[in-house]
Amino acid sequence: MPHEAQSRAWLRRARVQSEEADDLVQEAYCRLATIDEVDHIDRPGAYFFSIIRNLLVRRRREASVVSLESIAEIEAIPDPDTGPEMEVARRMDAERVRSLIAELPERCRRIVEMQKIEGYSQIEIARLLGVTESVVENNIYRGVQAVRKNWLKKQDDLSERLKLFGNDVEGRSR
Repeated sequence: MPHEAQSRAWLRRARVQSEEADDLVQEAYCRLATIDEVDHIDRPGAYFFSIIRNLLVRRRREASVVSLESIAEIEAIPDPDTGPEMEVARRMDAERVRSLIAELPERCRRIVEMQKIEGYSQIEIARLLGVTESVVENNIYRGVQAVRKNWLKKQDDLSERLKLFGNDVEGRSR
């Protein structure tokens, strides 16, 4: 999993023994396996991390000889998803999404921008553009699907380029 290494690094910083870290990661995978739908997960790394963090806190609370300070220490360790590197990555992702939206046909692009970026409702967009709400809904659906498809295609292209340089997606050497 692409986010496992980052979560394991966080567990090391939290002074979690490797055996317990293995158990937490395995339990997190088991929890993920029980999820029926994953479309609601916008940031998989943060979601995976929060599962591990919650499992660790729960284990510490259930332990009979754990101090409140150790729980406070765990909860005080910053989420690795909030550092400067992640902020830059989020900004780059946002710019990439904007460029993908810019590639959409004009009306579709404008409707997607109005809803997803400017925050207009479908009814407001329909009224402002003089089209039916059904037209707005269809354009939003098609636009989002096109952006998602192009995003995944570019991810695949990037993965292939990384493989050409002797690294897999996680950046490990072959």
